[in-house]
Order: sequence, then C-alpha cells, then structure tokens
Amino acid sequence: MIYSTATVPVNPGGETRLTRAQIWQGLELKARDARLFLPAGLCTRCDVVEESATHFVREATIAGADLREIVTLEPESKVTFFQATGPREGAIINELFEDEAGELQLKFYCYLGLRGKEPNGPEEQAEQAQFDSAMGYKAALLSTLKRSRELLADGQL
Repeated sequence: MIYSTATVPVNPGGETRLTRAQIWQGLELKARDARLFLPAGLCTRCDVVEESATHFVREATIAGADLREIVTLEPESKVTFFQATGPREGAIINELFEDEAGELQLKFYCYLGLRGKEPNGPEEQAEQAQFDSAMGYKAALLSTLKRSRELLADGQL
C-alpha cells in the first residue's frame, strides 16, 4: 500500500493571503475540473458525470490514465477522492485545518494501492517514491495555492 502525506501553510509570508472560503473555492474548482490546476497537458479530460447531495462523480484522463472518482466535499474542510476505476484504488484527501498557532494549513494524504500490481512491489514502491518526492504531492499543494491566488487576482474566486 502507498501512504503519503504533505502539509503546507496556506499563507506563507510574502504571498497574497487567502481566506478559508477562498482556498475552499479553489479546492472545489480543482475537484470539478483538474485541468484548471494541473500542468498543461497532464489532465486532458475532466468531466462531472453525476451529482447528488452527498457527492459527485468525475471521469478524467490524467497522465494518460482514464479514471473515475467519487468525490465528497465537506465544505471548507475536506475533499476526498475515492478511486472507483483507474490504475489506483483507495482514497486521496485534501484537508484544510488550522495549526496550533491558528494558521491555515493545507494537507494532502492518501492511502492507495495499484490495481493488478503486487502489494508493496516495485510499481507501488516507485509510486510511493514519486508521491514523496520534491515533485510529488507537496508540489501539487503549492501549485494549487498558486493557481488559487491567480484566480483570485483575476476575479474568478
């Protein structure tokens, strides 16, 4: 199994401050259309295909892999992506919280396996290393915050 986590401050010094509501809008936009937030060409399709009071379902092509995710939103708190189909199974979570000093933090964590691959085998170990690398999910969190600031500056948040 793959377990990875990363946490970054939402409002580091020198950056435009984002409120909880503003970063939440960014997280929800990202959940509904990852193309707005991922590097150009990484996500070529991202469509909400079903919506209910408790969740929505999105189908996407990310890094060449087709996937279907059940997405739950806990307003201004947590977005959970359940991997229904695709190369991974499990859950990916983005969570907003305040640290001991009252500063807003954005945390990523996941618990995943690779469908059809040996548990803890070479493929999962490589995926674990990628998630934990400098270009892994910490970079994705920083990119999400950067893009949210751009959307705010453009009047879209």
